[in-house]
Amino acid sequence: GNTVLYGATAGKLFAAGRAGERFAVRNSGADVVVEGCGANGCEYMTGGIAVILGKTGKNFGAGMTGGMAFVYDEEEQFARNANADNIVWQRLASSHWEERLIELIGEHAKATGSPWAHNIIDDWDNMREHFWQVCPKEMIERIEHPLNDEEEVVAAE
Repeated sequence: GNTVLYGATAGKLFAAGRAGERFAVRNSGADVVVEGCGANGCEYMTGGIAVILGKTGKNFGAGMTGGMAFVYDEEEQFARNANADNIVWQRLASSHWEERLIELIGEHAKATGSPWAHNIIDDWDNMREHFWQVCPKEMIERIEHPLNDEEEVVAAE
């Protein structure tokens, strides 16, 4: 449905299906995995981790000031739906964040029995290249673990 996790402060949610519009709006601490979401996903998010194992709707990350998101994007459509005013996105480049992502997808697979999540885990070496890591621009200078194992991260201007 719409507005799943509105204002969530903690906990975990694993849903073997697609969330509606305004998914994880104002999420401030929950970790969540879904298999797609509608428009305005992670809007005004301030904390937690959101993993979307499928397509997103328009305006993803609008007003996002905290937390982290990961989006599976095999069709290279995410950039069209992302709100570039508030977020930056890149392919996986940090062992810390990649391990967190694998852990959450694994929990999702176990909790839901999702064939899609199991497929991603079983074929990780090929599937990992389709993930975007999404970070609020505001967080780049304050992030606890860097986005890239090789380079110092510089905020976009």
